[in-house]
Amino acid sequence: MKITHPYENLNGGSWLRGNLHTHTTNSDGTHDMQNVINTYANLGYDFLSISDHDIFTGLTEYEKIDNKGLVLIPGNEISKDGPHLLHVDGDRLIEPHVNRQLVFDEVKATQGFVVVAHPNLTPNFNFCSIEVLEQWTDYAGLEIFNTIVRRLAGSPYATNKWDMLLSQGRRLWGFANDDAHFWREENRQPGISDTGVGWNVVYADSSTPEDIVTSLQNGRFYCSTGVVIKTIKVEGLEIIIECENASRIVGITRNGQRVALSDNGSIKVDVSKDENWPPMSGYLRFECWGEGEKNAWTQPFFLDE
Repeated sequence: MKITHPYENLNGGSWLRGNLHTHTTNSDGTHDMQNVINTYANLGYDFLSISDHDIFTGLTEYEKIDNKGLVLIPGNEISKDGPHLLHVDGDRLIEPHVNRQLVFDEVKATQGFVVVAHPNLTPNFNFCSIEVLEQWTDYAGLEIFNTIVRRLAGSPYATNKWDMLLSQGRRLWGFANDDAHFWREENRQPGISDTGVGWNVVYADSSTPEDIVTSLQNGRFYCSTGVVIKTIKVEGLEIIIECENASRIVGITRNGQRVALSDNGSIKVDVSKDENWPPMSGYLRFECWGEGEKNAWTQPFFLDE
């Protein structure tokens, strides 16, 4: 068996925190772009993408405002006439084709990558069905956590669909994003914020937009709602995960089966051991659970025969 994974050579770079799903008054957000950027800069973020609905926000728009030290990545949430898609790091507006596969094809032929947004939104938890996700090709991954769905119908989590796709042999990354709309205080539920709840922690060789985007495309990141992962390492056929503030770490394999568990803040799993039950196959990913709703999710480690 061989472990194929996105965390090779984590040296010489740094971990950078960012959000890829953010709205302004240009679509249905309640803060203008400068105030949005100010908010994320004050939270200590390193990068941000503005993703207004069917509006491309690129370098031309970013040059007009103060980035407050943030790396700003072009974005657009393709929304009209179908499941919502985040177009990250594009160089143009992509038409919201009813046949969403045409969107993926157009992005592939131009620039950037696509993330499926909040697939478990709506009362039936099916804003984007597993059947559609299975049919599509050439998207980078899906939001396995979306902050704003916490106060809408549906589930903010979509690890179920992620596991279904991974179990079929798909190699897709999981993303966590705020989907911040900055709803006004009178419309908010007490204690529920739009911002600084779900994010992606990217290991990049530098803080340039190019290196951050390359790491995102290659899965060289983990996503979090508050748990910090300090070590992700593979030694031979052993995977080692260490966290600063996790009370439990679980290893999850094909069909969502739990195959490893640790309650001491770190875990070491030898994927070759015969006594593993259920047997590990296809992939192994880790969920790191902390206090309250603080979690972190690694990208999958693919187990190749």
